[in-house]
Amino acid sequence: MKRKVLVLGLAVAIMLGVGSCGRDDGVIRVLLDWTPNTNHTGLFVALEKGWFYDEGLSLVITQPPEDNALVLVAAQRAHFAFTFQEQMGPAIGRVHDSLPITAVAAIISHNTSGIMSLRESGIQRPADLSGKSFASWDIPVVTAIIRHIVESDGGDFSSVRMVPNFATDVFSALQTDVDAVWIYYAWDGIAGEIKGIEFDYIDLGTFDSLLDFYTPVLVANTNWAFANPETVKAFMRAVSKGYNFAIENPQEAAEILLRHAPELDRELILRSQEFLQTRYQGSAERWGEIDAQRWGRFFYWMYEQDLLEVNIGTGGFTNEFLP
Repeated sequence: MKRKVLVLGLAVAIMLGVGSCGRDDGVIRVLLDWTPNTNHTGLFVALEKGWFYDEGLSLVITQPPEDNALVLVAAQRAHFAFTFQEQMGPAIGRVHDSLPITAVAAIISHNTSGIMSLRESGIQRPADLSGKSFASWDIPVVTAIIRHIVESDGGDFSSVRMVPNFATDVFSALQTDVDAVWIYYAWDGIAGEIKGIEFDYIDLGTFDSLLDFYTPVLVANTNWAFANPETVKAFMRAVSKGYNFAIENPQEAAEILLRHAPELDRELILRSQEFLQTRYQGSAERWGEIDAQRWGRFFYWMYEQDLLEVNIGTGGFTNEFLP
C-alpha cells in the first residue's frame, strides 16, 4: 500500500527519534544537511510530482541535529542524508569505528564553493589571504585547504588569521573583523549579487582541480542499501527524475521548492535555481554520477595531509544505484 510523504521540522524529527532503518515500515527517512535550499530541489520536486509514490515509497524528510546526519544514517536511524565529500572522509577513513555510509549520488557535478571577500579587502587570489583574517568552520580539512591554496599561490599561510566563526550570515561576518569566508556560490554568492555587494570570489575547483571534490552528495546507510538494492534503485529513480526536471525546468522547480519552504526568499531561490541548472549534471553523463578518479584524488590528498587514518582510495561511493 502506498503512503503519503511527510516533511517534518527539526523539533518533530528529534521527538520521533528520526525513526529506524531496522524496522520494515515502508518509510524512507531522508536527512537534509541544512534548512531546505536549492541543493535539495530535486528531492522536493520528486515529492511534489508523486514520483516516490509511483515507486511505492513514502518519505519522511527531516533536518537533523547539527552535524549528526552521518551518525544517524550510520546508526540506521535514517536511510539517506545530504552531506559533503570532505565531511565523509574523516567518517569513513578511520582504522576503527568508521561509519557504514556510502555516497550514492553527486547532487552537483563540480565544486561550486569558494572564498568570498569584500572588494575593499583586496583578496583577488589565494596569496592575498596572507595577513588577512579568514572565518573558519574550525575543522582540520578547512585549515588544510586554506593552507594548500595560499602556499600553492606563493602566499604565507602562517600569517593568515584563522578566526573560528559559525555565523550563518556571511555578510554580517565580512562587515566585522573577518576579511574572507568560505561560501557556496549558489547561495551566498547569488545573495551577494542580489544585494548589490561588491565582492571578489576565489573558485576552489577552478583554482586547483584537486579541490574539485563532490559537495554536496547523497549518502546511504551502506548495510541497508546493499541489502535492499531494489528499494534504493526505486528511490534513486524518483530523485533522479526530480533533479532532471530541475535541470529542464528551473523556474517551475524553484516554485515547487518555495511551496515546501515558503519562508525562503523567492528571488534568491529563482536566481539560485538558474545558477544550478547547468551545474547539477555538469559534465557527467547522467545526473548523480561520481567520477572515481576525481573522488579518489581528493581523498588521497586528505590522506597525505594526515586528515584520514587510512587511504580510502576510490572507496566510499557507488554509481550502481543510479538509473
